[in-house]
Amino acid sequence: MCFGRCARCIGCKLLVLALLSIAANILLYFPNGETRFASEHHLSKYVECLHGILGGGLLVLIPAAVFIGLHNDDCCGCFGHKNCGKSCAMLSSVLAACVGILGSGYCIIISALGLSQGPYCFTHVERNWIYPFTQSSGGYLLEYNEWSKCQEPQNIVQWNVTLFSILLVLGGIEFILCSIQIVNGILGGVCRLCCGSDEVTIFLAFLGSNRVYHLFIFFNVTMLCSAFSGSS
Repeated sequence: MCFGRCARCIGCKLLVLALLSIAANILLYFPNGETRFASEHHLSKYVECLHGILGGGLLVLIPAAVFIGLHNDDCCGCFGHKNCGKSCAMLSSVLAACVGILGSGYCIIISALGLSQGPYCFTHVERNWIYPFTQSSGGYLLEYNEWSKCQEPQNIVQWNVTLFSILLVLGGIEFILCSIQIVNGILGGVCRLCCGSDEVTIFLAFLGSNRVYHLFIFFNVTMLCSAFSGSS
């Protein structure tokens, strides 16, 4: 399998993951499909960090576009050496992968903080908009009976936990794929030649398990749809 073909495979997967990340972050702005909470600034501060739109979304779309373009790169090379040009292209993809790692890492960190702090909601006990689960350090995730503290928006705890968890997983997979491309880009840049079809490495075999990847994408799309439809 060619290094460029492997990069294109990674790029296609990152493209889908980035679009799912953007969709999940947008849904966080509209609990139960309502817009008034966003206009009234009654959302968690971590929702407004744009970790899914900017981090796991746009900053991952950049390397995705670069990786997809590597497969069809007909660079003429440097000083008449075609392999040299391809080597430079593969090594430059390492920089793009680093951008993806920064974006996905940002998405992971903010998603984890959002899950740890909990939602920003109105409680009848305090009769105010607060973070009722701040002191639990994420322990509220297993204490389902405490979720009823949040009266408004309705089901905001389930909404936040579902979408922040999806963004955490998406960011983690994006981080892994970009890390794989760093290895692939360095190997492709140093070797300068496409490997034979019988030389399949462990990470290429992992990427080749499209059935697992497609099941994961189907699961995330289903979760996003159920979160959105559950609000109606």
